[in-house]
Amino acid sequence: MSEVQAAEMPVQSRKAKTRAEKQADHIGRIQRTLIACFIGMFAGMIAFYLGGVVDATGHQNDGFLGIMLMLAGVVFQKYIFLLIGMDISKLGGKDWFYQGFMTFAFWFMTWTLMLTAIPK
Repeated sequence: MSEVQAAEMPVQSRKAKTRAEKQADHIGRIQRTLIACFIGMFAGMIAFYLGGVVDATGHQNDGFLGIMLMLAGVVFQKYIFLLIGMDISKLGGKDWFYQGFMTFAFWFMTWTLMLTAIPK
């Protein structure tokens, strides 16, 4: 195709979403983010309680288990979304990365706070 022909073709715009569609998309994103955060907090609490006794330096005997629990939370998000009836067909790699990051961040904060704040 020549440059002249390419310049003559009209640019197709995206379908304009209605206000209700935008609001439904926004609520879906909030729900997915909240679920990812709750999974991260739950994994952090389970990692703390299953990780063993905290020593004087704030480390646990089985810290590797905590990391595996966090990764399991990231992997099982898809199935939790399907279980509660969310549409995941439109989610791209960026969406899954964001939700995985949120799970990791809340897992890390929860586990760290419990390691440092719970009396030994």
